[in-house]
Amino acid sequence: MDKKHSIITKLAFLSVSLMVTSAYAIQGSLPQLKAALNISQTQSEYLVTTPSFAVMIFVVLSPLIQQWFHISDKKIIMAGVTIVGLAGIVPMFVDNYTTILISRLVLGAGYGLYNSQAISMISVWYQGSERSQMLGWRAAAEQIGQAFTLTVAGLFLSFAGWHGSFGVYFLAFLVLAFFAMRVPDDAAVEDEVETASDELGSELGETKGEKITKISPVVYLLVLFAFLLVVDYVGMENRFPGLAVAINGEHYTGSSMFLSLMLIGATLGGISYGAIQKRLGFGTVYLGLGLMALSNFLFGFAGNNFALMVIGLLLIGFPLQLVSPLIFNLLPDLAPSNRQPLVTSLCLIGFNFGAFFSPSIAEWTNKILGQDISGMGLAAPFPVYGVALIIIAIIIFFATRRKATK
Repeated sequence: MDKKHSIITKLAFLSVSLMVTSAYAIQGSLPQLKAALNISQTQSEYLVTTPSFAVMIFVVLSPLIQQWFHISDKKIIMAGVTIVGLAGIVPMFVDNYTTILISRLVLGAGYGLYNSQAISMISVWYQGSERSQMLGWRAAAEQIGQAFTLTVAGLFLSFAGWHGSFGVYFLAFLVLAFFAMRVPDDAAVEDEVETASDELGSELGETKGEKITKISPVVYLLVLFAFLLVVDYVGMENRFPGLAVAINGEHYTGSSMFLSLMLIGATLGGISYGAIQKRLGFGTVYLGLGLMALSNFLFGFAGNNFALMVIGLLLIGFPLQLVSPLIFNLLPDLAPSNRQPLVTSLCLIGFNFGAFFSPSIAEWTNKILGQDISGMGLAAPFPVYGVALIIIAIIIFFATRRKATK
């Protein structure tokens, strides 16, 4: 069996995605950090969110750095994971807030340096159903990694304090060693790699069988699509705790449990993406958008029915992980192989900007609807999001049917 197709090599590929969401691993230690460093709540929260700002910058810079210094995908991934490990453990040894904040910024730079390459290498090296399966597993690996690093950091916190919780980033060095030993260098397989359009690309207007020489304009629509999906997902995640308190009373503290359970649905969506895409093809996008719309309607129209609201919350992760891998699965059919890191970075920027601007968009939606941004008014944007998702699905359907008719 060719090395790149072996299960161990595939696991090595996926292992680097386990660390991409580890910025959230220290959430459980924020109260201890706040007390020990004598900082405000907002300052403590910046320790979690600051990496995302660096990610948005370095997913753009990463392909440029590769071109300038002629660095292979494998080596840029190894450099990024190394930075994650080194920057991640700095707070174990310091007590200065500014120093810790800077280390978190560098941590985000590490994520941004390799995240797009971890996706584009899969997109270029694998084809057909194998590529779909790998991209789905990669999405699941991110969810599993977030849950696992949260658990490990929590265990370290319980017996070694807040300093010890940052020991979770030593896992990056284990991932680095596994990846370095098992994943072949790009040059070892470059002769096998040939990116050609397939049925997914032809659905969006690309000509099946033609050699791809330039970036399709469809890529920029996918960036916008990624932005809108995460606005919805993160918005629901952010507003659920406030709605839970509005329904159950101000002393309710069970929101975090349900937010953790969201990861299970997202993980299942990623794991099953390959099988569903193999059966439905491009129709996977309609299933994903339909289920996301249903989730929004359940969540937004639940009123005081807490159980119905929870069902809507738990449902949304599954279809998101059907649609987001599909976006990356389409990219090899929409740009040449040497431009894959760039187009992957653009889509990652769409996802990150969606997460960043989600609170503002939800706030604007509340104001347009004339709803208070408190109490049950927090649910107001989600029926609107649901309708928007259905409209998007209809537009995609008629656009692809028109192309098929031609």
